[in-house]
Amino acid sequence: KVPVVNRISKECFKDIEAFEKEEIFKLIEILWQSGILEESFIACNWTYSLRKSFQPADFAIFKKWIDLYINNWASCDTFCNHSVGEFIQMYPDFLVELKKFTKSKNRWMRRASAVSLIIPARKGLFLDLIFEIADNLLLDKDDLVQKGYGWMLKAASESHQQEVFDFVMKKKSIMPRTSLRYAIEKMPKEMRKQAMDK
Repeated sequence: KVPVVNRISKECFKDIEAFEKEEIFKLIEILWQSGILEESFIACNWTYSLRKSFQPADFAIFKKWIDLYINNWASCDTFCNHSVGEFIQMYPDFLVELKKFTKSKNRWMRRASAVSLIIPARKGLFLDLIFEIADNLLLDKDDLVQKGYGWMLKAASESHQQEVFDFVMKKKSIMPRTSLRYAIEKMPKEMRKQAMDK
């Protein structure tokens, strides 16, 4: 269970926290390579534990891990919500790189482009880029990508309710219902009804 995995993760990190970041990254990559879900959660936790030492060059490593090793929504969201989201807030110039994920053939890269912005979105950050990513993913056929960008819009609506509502109203004739329902979930009943009306 996740709480048990998190406890193991914390205990084991004490044994390696004095290592150089590059050494810890090598261990994290071994965990990703195992393909075992619980080990991927430890990889996510250890990466996030290093957040204060993130450097711009780390983005290429994070991108590789998403592209090569992530194969389920739980690992994708755990890694991207926390580590990638934190990185993007530290180095917003990489938003341009994140946007490129929307064009990937890999469904997890496309989902990552949206779910990496959940926490920044809740803080009211990067609204213009959130809309650009949602636009790029708007007609994606993959339901996990649809849910990912719908969730990103919902998070953005916490600080920018009217702007997200206006975006949804403009796109609702072509936006998949899955994304639309996620995007408006936290809005007042009247707004939700208006958005859902055909």
